[in-house]
Amino acid sequence: MPASPIVSTIDLESPGIRHGHLKLPHSHDGSAWGAIMIPVSVIVGGTGQTALLSGANHGDEYEGPVALLDLARTLKPAHVTGRVIIVPMMNFPAFMAATRTSPIDKGNMNRAFPGRADGTPTEKIADYFQRTLLPMANIVLDIHAGGKTLDFVPFAAAHVLDDKNQQAKCVAAMQAFNAPYSMMLTEIDSVGMYDSAAEDMGKVFLSTELGGGGSATASSTAIAKRGVANVLKHAGILKGKPEIGPTIALDTSSEGCFITSISEGLLEMRVDLGETIEKGATIALVHDVKRSGGEPVLYKAGISGLLAGRHFPGLIGMGDCLAVIGV
Repeated sequence: MPASPIVSTIDLESPGIRHGHLKLPHSHDGSAWGAIMIPVSVIVGGTGQTALLSGANHGDEYEGPVALLDLARTLKPAHVTGRVIIVPMMNFPAFMAATRTSPIDKGNMNRAFPGRADGTPTEKIADYFQRTLLPMANIVLDIHAGGKTLDFVPFAAAHVLDDKNQQAKCVAAMQAFNAPYSMMLTEIDSVGMYDSAAEDMGKVFLSTELGGGGSATASSTAIAKRGVANVLKHAGILKGKPEIGPTIALDTSSEGCFITSISEGLLEMRVDLGETIEKGATIALVHDVKRSGGEPVLYKAGISGLLAGRHFPGLIGMGDCLAVIGV
């Protein structure tokens, strides 16, 4: 594998605080010898663990960038025992375009791992995280939300892992983040995910889904900021104990937790996020918009639980995720 073309403009190792960029050469019509400049900050304050914090893995998710830009501005070396590496906008081209995937190569960063140093821009960024940043880290937090197409109750998430000791550490970090909901998340498709790359290295990894709809709220950004501080306290990088309040434990490992639309049309939800639903109850209807007078397609819960996620736009297509039920 060739060396990564990405170069950090700042030293990521020595004590102090530095703000710079991950510089990825990118020749295009507007700049023949141009570069993609991905903001990065590092705060080093002594011997301890390293936390790698990222947002905008998908470019239309904003709680991560808001919380991490704020952290990069306010965190000082005197506050830190160890090291904090902050990449507020991981897929920077997607973030600048306000799209889930990169406008340059249509790359989905969270399906691009382990990446390629000689690949597309998205693959090159993934490769830099895989081979340079992840090996530096002890604990990894990747802040997600639903973007423009999904909406969620605000939850922190950990995965079921073969290594139960590692899983226990990930669950402890999830509980320390202390979102209103805590999810043992089963991914529909984990191939190429940043999550899997970090977990396969044995890292303590946690992620979130903190709302959606292609924007952020005062509540969701407050959850993100508090959660980041809690995780850093949990890791011993910041002083003090995590601020722990009530959280509702959810799980999506049971059959029937994920409901996929088999029709297209106008979505009518019959249950709102956070509401409980019994098996067999109607979750949503999808109306045919190409002719009037027809019967809508009914979608019923195959399992009892809580509506943890839903399709956000008013129109839905065949194959779209319609709902997620947490048990």
